[in-house]
Amino acid sequence: MSDTATVTPAADAATDAVFAVRNLWKVFGPKAETVPGNAELTGLDPVELRERTGCTAAVRDVSFEVKKGEVFVVMGLSGSGKSTLVRCLTRLIEPTSGSVEIDGEDVLAMDKNRLRELRRHRASMVFQHFGLLPHRTVLDNVAYGLEIQGVARAERREKAMKVIEKVGLEGLEQRKPGQLSGGQQQRVGLARALAADPEVLLFDEPFSALDPLIRRDMQEEVVRLHREEGRTMVFITHDLSEALKLGDRIALMRDGRVVQLGTPEEIVGSPADEYVRDFVRDVPREQVMTCRSAMRPVDSDADEDTKGPAIAPDATVSEAIEAVARSGFPARVMDGARCLGVVDHEQLLGVVAGVTPKGAAGRGGPAAKTGPSIRKEVTGEVAS
Repeated sequence: MSDTATVTPAADAATDAVFAVRNLWKVFGPKAETVPGNAELTGLDPVELRERTGCTAAVRDVSFEVKKGEVFVVMGLSGSGKSTLVRCLTRLIEPTSGSVEIDGEDVLAMDKNRLRELRRHRASMVFQHFGLLPHRTVLDNVAYGLEIQGVARAERREKAMKVIEKVGLEGLEQRKPGQLSGGQQQRVGLARALAADPEVLLFDEPFSALDPLIRRDMQEEVVRLHREEGRTMVFITHDLSEALKLGDRIALMRDGRVVQLGTPEEIVGSPADEYVRDFVRDVPREQVMTCRSAMRPVDSDADEDTKGPAIAPDATVSEAIEAVARSGFPARVMDGARCLGVVDHEQLLGVVAGVTPKGAAGRGGPAAKTGPSIRKEVTGEVAS
């Protein structure tokens, strides 16, 4: 499968793109620079390339853009190249070839001073390993980046306190890192990144070492901060549920390539290949797919199509199931005062079962087969 089938080239990116990445390669090994331009070598799989050249292509011909204000998630299994990719964005790792731009400025052409300014002011990284200074308090750890920038002590402590309150650490500012839980330590790392007021936050698997409940709390914290601030975020993870929860768009990587780029709904609902299909096989579809993709046209002759509850086009199928079960009528998908369509038990069951119901908007195909017990569960009927 060619990349162009699933990845939107950065050359076609909207003007509001913060990062624009084009044909990016990162190759490790001897004479790495000879690999990207050699068609004979670029067609080799990772094992063949390593056997023939001694090189490993961690990032292979990747192109994408990150739009202003979105949460862009890069996900994949260990060794897929996702962490190498995010480090290339600020040249913590030097790309082998290709281009990286931030707000239209060529990152690869930046000198040391300009690159330092990029890392300190424009794009802050939140790492998996917190990197906190054990002898400093929470307040001083959060203010550390501002100290490096030369901000006066009183000003940097004032800014740090505001961020500490924002991430829910108020009252803990005089504690040392060793006196904090893992989740609290990660909040300090997040606060330190926020204190610099960067344009972009880069997260490199920041929650993977946390316990499940703490991890969920931190995910909710990221969602809340994004909702309140609208800050652009690039989030790296190997966890599909985390990617689906946080991402406006997801780039799914395998062996250094982006195999599919799209919204969570696009990736779950229309997998690009068997690898992606297998990746999302166990995802509860009703929690990702929306009414916009499941609805059918309104039947003007069906009285029940006008009686049901109103639901937003971007509401999940899970929410629609509850609405239909409570009312007993198909839910009307409303965009303001305009009815776009309806979702009934057949549409909802089709999404849950992974088949296309007859009449679903833009998704022709056979009707979903529904059993009586499933129908009763969705419509709220009581079994006799």
